[in-house]
Amino acid sequence: MTDRSPSPRDQLLIVTPHPSGQLPAHILRQMLGDDLFDTPKREAFLRRIFLDGDAYTDLLYSLPGARHVQAPWSRFAVDLNRNRDDRVDNGVIKETDFDRQPLYPPHTQLSEDEREERLRRIWDSFDDAVSAELPGARLMIVGHSMASHGPKLGLDTGTPRPAICLMPGTQAVPTFPHDRWDALKSAAEEAFAQVIAASPFERVTIGEPWSTDTLSLNHSRRSGVPAFGIEFNAGLHLKDGQPMDGAMRQMNAAFAVFAEAALALVN
Repeated sequence: MTDRSPSPRDQLLIVTPHPSGQLPAHILRQMLGDDLFDTPKREAFLRRIFLDGDAYTDLLYSLPGARHVQAPWSRFAVDLNRNRDDRVDNGVIKETDFDRQPLYPPHTQLSEDEREERLRRIWDSFDDAVSAELPGARLMIVGHSMASHGPKLGLDTGTPRPAICLMPGTQAVPTFPHDRWDALKSAAEEAFAQVIAASPFERVTIGEPWSTDTLSLNHSRRSGVPAFGIEFNAGLHLKDGQPMDGAMRQMNAAFAVFAEAALALVN
């Protein structure tokens, strides 16, 4: 008789909020104007948007047998790892990229109706999709990547970043059990040891440069499911904007080992 019971991986939800470089056509037109129909300019803009997101994280965090929710649109349409009402310059709807280059022509202003429509179609639908996958899950991992140095738009401009950053919350507001943070860090150090050794980047950190990601915080609060974010230094898998296939394959295999170890910590 065949065993049809779910695998432990079915109790793991992996969320990738920023892998896409695509924009809905009406938003792309707002950003480009008549250049929408200039193929070289349009493709260059979309490439810039893609690389300023979390390029290839859909592949890096792919894990057969796990649950996945993957964002279809760029973070520059709506940043799904921000609160719905976040109106700061690096908030839910951004006016510039991370190098502070404008995304829209001068003097462009979104009306409140346009803003709400964008949030309703993109932010709300993604929020609903994550919520729908959480029943029966024991752990949620939110997969990101980060620039090798802090960009102009941020709090750590110019600062070198670690190879991997884990974001399990703060001691006051943990999204993953605080008494297991050291074990989580050790699991990452062991799983990614060869990846890090083959790169110019060092260290697995907890809370450096970020302690919490918004998706983990919001959904763990609502559902009670433990969650944490993880950031890969983009220099681990990209060189001059191009993916390094061998490194990506190795990172994905290491992530599979790490994810199962993290899931075991919440048994």
